Amino acid sequence: MYTQQRYILMTLDPVHVGTGGYRLGRVDLSIVREPGTGLPKIPGTSLSGATRQYAAYRYKNPQCAGQGQGSGEGESEKKGHCRDPHCPICYTFGYMTGPEGGHAGTVSIADARLLLFPVRSMAGPVWVTTAERLEEAEFTVDETTPSGDSVVTTLTDWPADKPLNLGWLLLDIAGSAEVIPPSGAIDAEKQSIWETIAEHIVLVAPKLFGQIVNSNLEVRTSVSIDPATGAADSGKLFTYEAIPRAAWLWLDVVEDDYRQGREDSLTPWPVSKTYDKQTERHNAGLSLGETWSAPLDVMRAGLRLTEQLGVGGMGTRGFGRVKLVGDWEVDRG
Repeated sequence: MYTQQRYILMTLDPVHVGTGGYRLGRVDLSIVREPGTGLPKIPGTSLSGATRQYAAYRYKNPQCAGQGQGSGEGESEKKGHCRDPHCPICYTFGYMTGPEGGHAGTVSIADARLLLFPVRSMAGPVWVTTAERLEEAEFTVDETTPSGDSVVTTLTDWPADKPLNLGWLLLDIAGSAEVIPPSGAIDAEKQSIWETIAEHIVLVAPKLFGQIVNSNLEVRTSVSIDPATGAADSGKLFTYEAIPRAAWLWLDVVEDDYRQGREDSLTPWPVSKTYDKQTERHNAGLSLGETWSAPLDVMRAGLRLTEQLGVGGMGTRGFGRVKLVGDWEVDRG
């Protein structure tokens, strides 16, 4: 009845998804965090909006990117969604049509949660995580469980009897580990990236993970420019934080195609005799090489474009690009 797909993302730039407005604290513009753990995340709402827009670009349906209700009067109606049951964007992400109602989407996008977090150390860059997070994402961990303030590493060129620093924290090494991703989870062309990182993973206790992450977020300082002088505007200095580049995150997307078997379903796919003109017009895979036969295909097409177009704020300041590293269908047992 439904399909659960898991995606692995890697940040190519710092990613800033703000909480909105200024906050009192370490920085003026803070990023969204999980309420229980205080760990940064990329909300599913941010991913949904960006993915929908980029998928609309990919399939040449830009009018279906936003809310797009239109007024229902004359030419202004063209500002709304096409409402075609064979439009990959409207079918996958849903649409509203004002008083007429609309359709819910067929994919549910969860928040992207931290999996591996990059931190500087005396051994060079390392990626910090916990055994619990890896196992929750279906990675296999062959390790000696860290206890207290000790760590377990996959480092091969660092003495086991020498403490290792993670930012400003100096911790003892309690053992070695091996981290194995699910079979086929990492795309073949991204395999070399994983192999490099797999040799520099440090496992810590959950109680330390949040402290290490929040102590090593990227913090930048900017200033507003006075348009009259072109120089810094007095008193307009502000700071903001971001998830640093090279962080790995994971999220789940559930495809619940509740319209299967109905008249407005996209089946039968691909082009059929009944819907040949409509489906061919929307299936930009004929010219773009991005074929689709299910909502998850549309989701992946949009998510892949975040590598160029980014997600979150500060996009004009070099923030936001995220690479899709791999995905696989979750076995629901």
